Amino acid sequence: MTLPSAIPPIPRIGLALGSGSARGWSHIGVLGVLERAGVSVDIVCGTSMGALVGAAYTAGALDRLETWARDLTWQGVMGLLDFKISGGLVGGNKLLDVFREGLEDRGIESLPKPYAAVATELASGREIWLRDGPLIDAVRASIAVPGLFTPAERDGRLLVDGGLVNPVPVSLCRAMGADIVIAVDVNADLMGRKPLAPPEPVGETAEPSSPSGTFAAMMTKLTSSRIKSGPKNSVEMPSMLDVIGTSLNIMQVRITRSRLAGEPADILIQPRLADIATMDFHRAVPAIEEGQRAAERMLPVIRELCCR
Repeated sequence: MTLPSAIPPIPRIGLALGSGSARGWSHIGVLGVLERAGVSVDIVCGTSMGALVGAAYTAGALDRLETWARDLTWQGVMGLLDFKISGGLVGGNKLLDVFREGLEDRGIESLPKPYAAVATELASGREIWLRDGPLIDAVRASIAVPGLFTPAERDGRLLVDGGLVNPVPVSLCRAMGADIVIAVDVNADLMGRKPLAPPEPVGETAEPSSPSGTFAAMMTKLTSSRIKSGPKNSVEMPSMLDVIGTSLNIMQVRITRSRLAGEPADILIQPRLADIATMDFHRAVPAIEEGQRAAERMLPVIRELCCR
């Protein structure tokens, strides 16, 4: 008598979406390819922009987020920034209001699949896993880039960007029960990138003498490059925010390489986004398209491991 062979358990697939500011729009392209390939993701974890895109995906609002991101202009980016005196340049309330309008936040526990965001406790430097409570509050904490966004407060603690400690949260996916982890690292090719051209001008969206117009003009200067005075072969001087962003990128690239060496993903998707700067949120279209190309390059491996 031949006994029937045991049916192997279906592996749980986890998705680790990495930090990367504006480059994080590429996660939208990756997710589109996975859906078209029939990959059923069971667990979603994200850091910074990965947390934001992952939240929209898990809550069923990814299409709305993509439409909004594709239509976002530089003027629109400036309109979302609310100036603060302490803690960071931007409070983030205007940005969060946009997501509250398009997302019914019933709490992380009510999402159709497990979700978690990574943040960093400012006082201790500890890695914080946000796995319950309001979804938008978790995203707000995870995207709080030091110096740009003010820290988020949760349970008496100040939290900042999770990319400081775990830029691509493979370890969190494993801890939540993922057997196979698909990781997306959007900062892989940033080291040694070329100087960036300045963004498009803000335009006449507000009077220069008004608070909003003054802030927009200031942000344009902070995000625009200038040419260093001197010989013709002088190096182009990046903007202040580009210097801060690039410095954070260097740190995150080093941390990512170290953590992925000890906590490797089963599948690693690495879009080539060196030409997209920290504040280039108005360039969602090329970022999304590169995310699609990067995921398509990995489709043979994805299908082999995840589509059985």
